Amino acid sequence: MNQPISDGTPENDQRVHAFSAITSVRIETLTDGVFAIVVTLLVFDIRVPGADLVAERGLAEALTSVIPNLLGYVLSFLILGVLWVGHHNQFFYIRRTDRTLLWINIFFMMAVALLPFSAGLLARYGTLDRLALILYDLNLTVAGLVLFVHWWYATRDNHLLNQEIEPRVRRMVVVRVLIPPMLYAAAVLVSLLSLDIALAINVIVPLLYILPNRVDAFFRRI
Repeated sequence: MNQPISDGTPENDQRVHAFSAITSVRIETLTDGVFAIVVTLLVFDIRVPGADLVAERGLAEALTSVIPNLLGYVLSFLILGVLWVGHHNQFFYIRRTDRTLLWINIFFMMAVALLPFSAGLLARYGTLDRLALILYDLNLTVAGLVLFVHWWYATRDNHLLNQEIEPRVRRMVVVRVLIPPMLYAAAVLVSLLSLDIALAINVIVPLLYILPNRVDAFFRRI
């Protein structure tokens, strides 16, 4: 890894100290906090059926009105899990940050924080109006692309890493990060023809990422 090496002079020692002091701890802590808030907000869209509805239809039937919101919650929670795991895994290598990476991370959190809104649209109108699904998938596409930029910027040279990364590992992670936004972008196009197929794509993506993969296998060998 290319790091500044002290030559013994006070000026260079100070430069090395400043370089190594810009750690990733605060950026990881802030991101974890945002994810914790966002996954909590998702559940707020699931409302207990009103007393009038229960009195009219009975509790069992009234609960069916909650099913779309519950399914949207489960789907979005899993997707947030995929994004969090991806972000977490990147910091296996990333140990420092700079202003550019900080702002990339801020834009990533901005996209993540919007998910409760787009998930609410999907749960309420996803089977009625394709625009709800399009906005949801565009939200996830942006989040995935920013996560890719985050990885690309941090690994384009070695100054933010704790060790030099193998090219094949870098490529594996690039592919792994890019597949979801590509599928979500495809779902946007598919939704113009079939909402059912587009919704199926949204269900398949998190299921693909729950299972262990080659990147996980590489981490286990380290």
